[in-house]
Amino acid sequence: MIVGTAGHIDHGKTSLVKALTGVDTDRLKEEKARGISIELGYAYLPLRDGQVLGFVDVPGHERFVDHMVAGATGIDYVLVVIAADDGPMPQTLEHLDIVELLGVRRGAIAMSKIDRVDDARRAECRAQICALLASTSLAGAPMFDVSSATGEGLAELKEHLAHEAAAFEGRRSTGAAFRLAVDRCFTLDGVGTVVTGTVASGEVRVGDEVAVTPSGRIARVRSLHAQNRTSTAGRCGERCALALAGLAKEEVARGEWIVAPRLHAPTSRFEARLRLSARESRALAHWSPVHLHLGTEHVLARVALLEGETLPPGRDALAQIVSERPIGALSGDAFVIRDASASRTIGGGRVIEPAGRERHRRAPERIEVLRRFECEDPLERLRRALEVSPDGVDLAAFAIAHNTLIDERQLGDAVRVVSGSLDFALSRSSWMRIRERLLAMLAEYHDRHPDELGPDLGRVRRMEFPRHDVALVEEAATSLLGEGKLSRNGPWWHLPSHSLKLTAQEEALAQRVLPRLEDERFDPAWARDLAHDLGAPENDMRALLRRLARRGEVFAIVKDLYFSRSAVAELAEIARSLEDECGAVRVAEFRDRAGIGRKRAVQVLEFFDRVGFTRRARDDHRIRADNLLKLERKGLAPGGAAGLQTR
Repeated sequence: MIVGTAGHIDHGKTSLVKALTGVDTDRLKEEKARGISIELGYAYLPLRDGQVLGFVDVPGHERFVDHMVAGATGIDYVLVVIAADDGPMPQTLEHLDIVELLGVRRGAIAMSKIDRVDDARRAECRAQICALLASTSLAGAPMFDVSSATGEGLAELKEHLAHEAAAFEGRRSTGAAFRLAVDRCFTLDGVGTVVTGTVASGEVRVGDEVAVTPSGRIARVRSLHAQNRTSTAGRCGERCALALAGLAKEEVARGEWIVAPRLHAPTSRFEARLRLSARESRALAHWSPVHLHLGTEHVLARVALLEGETLPPGRDALAQIVSERPIGALSGDAFVIRDASASRTIGGGRVIEPAGRERHRRAPERIEVLRRFECEDPLERLRRALEVSPDGVDLAAFAIAHNTLIDERQLGDAVRVVSGSLDFALSRSSWMRIRERLLAMLAEYHDRHPDELGPDLGRVRRMEFPRHDVALVEEAATSLLGEGKLSRNGPWWHLPSHSLKLTAQEEALAQRVLPRLEDERFDPAWARDLAHDLGAPENDMRALLRRLARRGEVFAIVKDLYFSRSAVAELAEIARSLEDECGAVRVAEFRDRAGIGRKRAVQVLEFFDRVGFTRRARDDHRIRADNLLKLERKGLAPGGAAGLQTR
């Protein structure tokens, strides 16, 4: 169990920790010279049952509240220290607000310096403390009269803390993977870079690879201490010191996170349930500047209210917090905000969605999803999100944001779509609606364009599903294809009842044109030459080639120059192999590999750019990850066509 102190400056927090543990947590020369705590201090108390009680001693001065918040993050039990001679003071109030906002619900009160007051003052101070705590989660918390100078009450307090530690069931790890918020970083001779913090979730072992968020630097755990003891593993809820190989001290700092690599997902905007302190005198306005404290991080930010333009004192609302630079944050993380001048704590809350929307953040369907996410169990959040997300849920992003693992069995009857990096889930009803919209869209398209076979899926997505990933649309189309409700010819999709039929005269001419284009591969005849050689009028030849192109049987590389489907498929494979080998497709290499002239190579690559197979980047052509040019090279497999998909 981790115990954190709280209370006003000079109320005896550090002296009390020293009296309980024998450790002086003021280690800096400046702290000893001024007699006040400036930095976080750490101490440990071995208990009779073999456990180790960890203490985080926080500064009480108002200038160091950011340090206090960093120390309070990750504590399990708060020890509020209030001097009997002073009674509750301003930082007592602010520290109580902070631990309340961070979700610390267990604690005790140490009324210190009782050796300086008489019994009447003790009783008066006790009454003041009870009145102060009456409206907090610490109302009714045990109170101990203590003196670090005389030792009075220390045995009872120590016994109480040992009893609480024995009864403490351990912090429930809210996620499957490791996270630690760095509160200190230093170097040790012979060890290297060392970071300390409280493990927020998961477990880390010696030899594990970890990432630094938000920088993304990778390191390896060389050795570690857990609860001030050498160990091979550090677990959720333990104070740990990690020696990191491959990382310089300057490459990590307080506020950053050490995480399992899969959890590296920095964000500069997150959505949350924000509560404004009842002590505030006025409402918080939309887009107010604040100081954000999350984990051990302190960063400037803005508050974008998602429900209304102002937030009254004592009320809560959904909000988006927009930080001035990326930070580490996951669902469930507690945070605190202070006013623009950093003079007082004004509110706080918990992260709901770490990857906040930049646009349409106030959309009603988005607000409904965020409300559905407000529950403890990540898998229950997923179930609720699927119910109100017509566009589906990105499972990979969800697993990171909520630090969980998703099992296929937990999706129930939801439809899961996995394609490359895409891992999506939709409710059964949302999946059926997408399929129905696809069929209806194609029917309407055929009515408007009866002389076209159909659109490619890239066009389908742009026209009807602009908010969906192209792979999701493709999966819906493929499922309908398998059921015989859709047909595909090359990259074009259409209803089975729709086709472009050739006249008898066109069919006869096509039987002469297509074999010739197949034979001529990368150097086909121009339309006028085909017409001349085959004895057909030029206008008739051009009309036939256009109809064959709409049917997906040939492709117009440039005007009046048509390649067979198999030739284009072969050229696409050449382009893909060049990108695999060279990182990009360039004219010279493409020309040499295909055995064609430079002018023709340029024409082919421009065609690929035009149809969305590649994307031009200066002199390079890059194959698009979402390309939908699907071709079949005839004669390469039994049955007449091999399923060569250039995607």
